Amino acid sequence: MPLTEERHHPMSLSAPPAEFTGEIHVYEPHRAGMPKLGPYLRQLKSRRSFLWELSRTSLRAANQNTLLGQVWLVLNPLLLGAVYYLLVYVVRGSHAGGDFFPHLLAGLFAYYFISGAMSAGARSVTSGGRLILNSAFPRIILPLSSTLTAFVRFLPTLVIWLVVAVISGVPLGPHLLLAVPYIGLIALFASGAAFLVATLHVYFRDIASFLPYFIRLWLYLSPVLYFPHEMWDRLGAISAVNPLYFLLGGWTELLVEGDVRPDLFLGATAWSIGLFVAGALFLVSREREFAVRL
Repeated sequence: MPLTEERHHPMSLSAPPAEFTGEIHVYEPHRAGMPKLGPYLRQLKSRRSFLWELSRTSLRAANQNTLLGQVWLVLNPLLLGAVYYLLVYVVRGSHAGGDFFPHLLAGLFAYYFISGAMSAGARSVTSGGRLILNSAFPRIILPLSSTLTAFVRFLPTLVIWLVVAVISGVPLGPHLLLAVPYIGLIALFASGAAFLVATLHVYFRDIASFLPYFIRLWLYLSPVLYFPHEMWDRLGAISAVNPLYFLLGGWTELLVEGDVRPDLFLGATAWSIGLFVAGALFLVSREREFAVRL
């Protein structure tokens, strides 16, 4: 990708020097701008195997030097659930009902899907410098591969949740089919968040340092450690503007209570689609500058 564009004035470069001819060359940096979306989407579709291979490489690299290898895809959520069970039931001495632990795991696993996509997505563009400089492809593939990796890691947690739900006596039935659209909304939201932080990280590298604290704080402000109605009673004003209140609140209500609250579902749909579109447009409109900024 050329770093500058050249504005030609009436005389050509092969002509005599400007001081003799009056020819002037003006060099300007490329401006951010939207490419034509039709060809861009077709190019993105043709690169889907590249997207999948990037994600597979990340998954293999994460555990390639460990003894248990890909077994950690199941062990990680199991240990995560055990840690929070210890904190909530043993250390805190919670007397919450029997459906609290399934609620906790459902919210926790979905939250780590989103936060995993954000954490990996933040550095996806800046760490792909050589790839960006040497290859032509839609740059949105980089944070998208981070979301795909987080999604693959999320899948085993659904099996673990089902086992816990059966043991806890959570009613299972056809209503669980509605989990599919909710997973789609969570994936859209995670992708949009990854697009946003990946683009911002190109301009502000400090984001990578602040992000872990933000993610931890966001967990405590979301309906993971508390039921949605408890969050509303405690943090009503904050919950009203917290997209995870609608997304994770609706997700856990569906899985544990078998209930689809229209207000939570509509809020989750609006936030997920809105963040995905806004994040994607923001990244695509800026990706021509990435090679200059890296």
